[in-house]
This record gives sequence, C-alpha cells and structure tokens, in this order.
Amino acid sequence: MGIIKSTTAGHQQLFFFERDQPYEQARALSAQYNEARPFPHIVIDDFLSVDLIEHILASFPAKEDASVLRTQPYAYLKRGYRPDDLAVNVSRHHLYLFNTAPMLEWLEHLTGMRGLIPDPYFSGGGFHEIDRGGRLGVHTDFNLYSKLNLIRRINLLLYLNNDWRPEYGGNLELWNADVTACIKSIEPLFNRCVIFNTDKRSFHGHPDALACPDTRTRRSIAIYYYSAPVTTIAATDDVNERTDYRARPGTNDVPALR
Repeated sequence: MGIIKSTTAGHQQLFFFERDQPYEQARALSAQYNEARPFPHIVIDDFLSVDLIEHILASFPAKEDASVLRTQPYAYLKRGYRPDDLAVNVSRHHLYLFNTAPMLEWLEHLTGMRGLIPDPYFSGGGFHEIDRGGRLGVHTDFNLYSKLNLIRRINLLLYLNNDWRPEYGGNLELWNADVTACIKSIEPLFNRCVIFNTDKRSFHGHPDALACPDTRTRRSIAIYYYSAPVTTIAATDDVNERTDYRARPGTNDVPALR
C-alpha cells in the first residue's frame, strides 16, 4: 500500500505521509474495516514504502535499549522500546511519523471515528520484541488513559519480521467476546499492518510460545490512538466550539462571528 513516501534533502532521506490519495484508499476500506468480525479490524500488507520499512528494520533498537521487559506468564519475554529511550537512534523519528495529522486523518477515514488523538508519551507503545518461547496471552487492553484523561480507541500493529515462517508461530489471534473461539489468526509478516478497535470485547494475543530459532525474535511497532471522553462541561455554556473574538470598547476592532 505504501502510504508513506520519501524524498531526499541533501544527503538525508526524509519520510512523510502523503495527503489526498491515501484518504481515498482509507475510505474504500472503511466498510471492510467496520464489518469485520469478531470486532472491527483490517489487515493491510505492504503498508509502508519499501525503503522506509527496510530503514526501520535496519535501525531496530538493541536489546539493552529496552525500557520494559515483561516476564509474567501471560506476557513472557516481551521487551518494549519507547522513542524517548532510544537516544540518537534514528528509529525514534520513525515512530513519531505515526502521530502526525495526516496519519490521524487517514485512520479517521478508515474507521469512521473522528477526533483521534495520538499519545506523545507512547505509553505501552513503541517497538515491541519477543524472544523464542515468549508469548502474550489473550487479553483486552486498557482503554482509560488516566494520565491524559483519554479513551483508547484504536490499536495499530506493524510487523517487522522478514522471512517469517509458519512454523515459528506468533500469529496474532482475534477472539470472540466470551473468549470461547479464535475467529481469526494473522501471521506477523513483514510490512503487514493490523488495525483494530480496542474496547472491552476486543480480545487478542499470541498465546502460544514462539518456536522461532534463538537467533530470531518477533518484532513489531505498536501505536495506540485515543479520543477525548464526553464530560459534563460539554453540556454547559463554558465551551466554545469556535474561537470567540471580541471588540474592545472604544476601538475599531472588528469582531469575528462567534
């Protein structure tokens, strides 16, 4: 799909989200997304341009840069890397691309949601990596982000596993709401993006231990998107939907329409 484009400025290669055309693609996929079962989701292959995805893989962080290492039975041998932990590694800037306005607008056209908000802190997000034997139990994610008082709406997972074989396992499983059946199993293939609604019914995970060689890991990017909750202030007169310019007394100021 290649929704991110690149250009060269001097000796530096720059990456950016293209406008207009990707939104048409997103709108064309919207019905497929919202009608998917067991909950709204979509699987998009070749998500990024080849030069960018290869650049991201080549600059994937070293294990010692991980800010999180989970060793619980339900989240075993899982490392997390947030961009602010990566010092001079250029890969941190690749993560910031996913928080730009064109990306948010693309997701809004895809999902039908409006007012999506990125997480500048990448809480729980960033680069993820799981070693052989690791697993992530079937779960739903937190959706109340108390730090910013936001509601989590969408998960975006982008896989970075070149030459991944079926026998390695690590498929992302989507389960029904009462966790009695796996409805869909998705291989974590290179440059494959999975986007889905996240709420109390969106159970997912890769619960079986990875069987990849010791020299391989399951790598991905995880980005989470939010919206502002409806609060009591919205029902009062304390809210401006538009900027409210006023004329100063005794001046020639011209007020705009409220």
